[in-house]
Amino acid sequence: MSDIIQLLPDHVANQIAAGEVVQRPASVVKELLENAIDANASEIKLILKDAGKTLVQVIDNGKGMSVTDARLSFERHATSKIRSAEDLFQLHTKGFRGEALASIAAIAHVELKTKQDRDELGTHILIEGSTVKSQEVVVTPKGTSVSVKNLFFNIPARRNFLKSNTVELRHVSDEFHRVALAHPNIGFSMYHNGSELFSLQSSNYRQRVVNVFGTKTNEKLVPVEEETEVLKVSGFVGKPEFSKKTKSEQFFFVNHRFVKSPYLNHAINAAFEGLLKEGYHPSYFLNLTVDPKTIDINIHPTKTEIKFDDEHTLYAILRSSVKHSLGQFNIAPVLDFESNTNLDTPYDYKDKAGKTPTIEVDSTFNPFANERTVAPSSIRHGQQRQYTKAPAANWESLYVGLESKGNKVQNDFAEVTFESHPETASIFKTEDVEQEKTTYQLRQKYIVSTIKSGMLIIDQNRAHQRILYENLLKQLTSKEATTQQLLFPINIGFSIADVQIIKQLQSDLEFAGFEFSEVKEEQVIITGVPVGVPESEVSIVLEQLISDVENDVPDQNFSASDLLAKSMAKSLAIKTGQTLNSEEQEHILNSLFACKEPSVSPTNKTTFITLSVDDIEKKFMS
Repeated sequence: MSDIIQLLPDHVANQIAAGEVVQRPASVVKELLENAIDANASEIKLILKDAGKTLVQVIDNGKGMSVTDARLSFERHATSKIRSAEDLFQLHTKGFRGEALASIAAIAHVELKTKQDRDELGTHILIEGSTVKSQEVVVTPKGTSVSVKNLFFNIPARRNFLKSNTVELRHVSDEFHRVALAHPNIGFSMYHNGSELFSLQSSNYRQRVVNVFGTKTNEKLVPVEEETEVLKVSGFVGKPEFSKKTKSEQFFFVNHRFVKSPYLNHAINAAFEGLLKEGYHPSYFLNLTVDPKTIDINIHPTKTEIKFDDEHTLYAILRSSVKHSLGQFNIAPVLDFESNTNLDTPYDYKDKAGKTPTIEVDSTFNPFANERTVAPSSIRHGQQRQYTKAPAANWESLYVGLESKGNKVQNDFAEVTFESHPETASIFKTEDVEQEKTTYQLRQKYIVSTIKSGMLIIDQNRAHQRILYENLLKQLTSKEATTQQLLFPINIGFSIADVQIIKQLQSDLEFAGFEFSEVKEEQVIITGVPVGVPESEVSIVLEQLISDVENDVPDQNFSASDLLAKSMAKSLAIKTGQTLNSEEQEHILNSLFACKEPSVSPTNKTTFITLSVDDIEKKFMS
């Protein structure tokens, strides 16, 4: 039998590796930014075209590379960070696997310009699909510039899986935020299609958070500081009243590297227990510093997952640190059993001597005496004023003759009749209505109704979503939504990236009934809302809409009107746990079956099920 196992060519192996490392333009941005940081750059510039599909360019002023290093950097498993396996547990840099540039070069056109400070000329390399097209000297400033063009040009299937520019740009912005927040001492700037989106100067951590997420974020932050032998925690958590329905403002940085850890996230949620409304998530921007020997960051190609030696200890420290900060800054109630505030002396009386109160009593005062008496006020002021008490009225005369007519009074009371309103027959038979009640609410989640064939069970939240979705979609397509003017405008603060999404959907929001007086860089002023949308729900509706736009909206199926209708229906629908009276239950039941697609919610989930009499009888056969 002939041999069938063979070594893969380098360009095929690189394309396979690229599938693990490079999933979308945001993956390229992450790798290039981390390389710039490892090069000790103090200023890093990110330039994008078409959300990174056409161009991703990162320019830094780091130490640059020599001619040999520039060429070797595109080889697989070529790195300057480690020399042996033991070095994996002493990592203080970002990239160390030596696969990033090789994988990127396998599926894109890459142009590299780099120069060290001591050299007069730099190196210029062009690579297309792992093939080096040219290498020559060039005049270039100190540092490195890497341009990645036409991503996935040789893998069209992967390129077709990319989402819309809006979604891809959001993923790029997320990676940019993660790197920028982890290194506030480095200046970052970001440009997209020629317009500047971010310009972050070197600053402290609080200022970096505010610059990324908007000036209104400053009032939301609660500092967290704790240092132990195992873990050092620093950063900020958001106040409970500013919590969001999305997890867009949750950041863990372990040794200046962004990581995702559901276990540690649970510790934060435990610290906020009892302070958040159901369905809301806390915001946090926390830096964790641990010994590199106690962690393993080499368990995933993107290095966003991490393993800790002693997770339980870190969980307890993190939970206690956050809870202590919330109590220290009077965010959460704190019990102090060592002091009684009722016994505290006010500051105004701290140096004053105690004074015994005096009481004056007029011992000669008699309210039943008829004779003239001296008024107490006269005694008090040294005057001889007099007054005479009026004799009591002849009250005995009021009861003359009642004793002799006692029997008659009793007889009269026995025949007393009371006036009452005349009874009028109602045209509605209320008793019959109660008997004919056909809908019931089960666990404040389901509406149960009887039908000819058996029983109907409706999920009230999904059913209401379907009803609202079709009504909203009709208004958006016909552009006949009614706007309710607000007495006072609503001013809502958003991050720069969120405002960009609102600008893109502004016309559709106006067709839905929203009215904007101004859409600034970090805030939105709303003067009108759709009829039926409470003012308190406006920010929730917009946040949910932004979250839906961020998450996987395919190009070919993207419809702003459909997305807006789904998002608003999700935000405004009746929630599980809400009690409904009989009329409301009947209204949902009738409205649902008046819809075009009553059987599924806008997200294609079942809205109701039926149980036939036969199904019920089978349960009793055993």
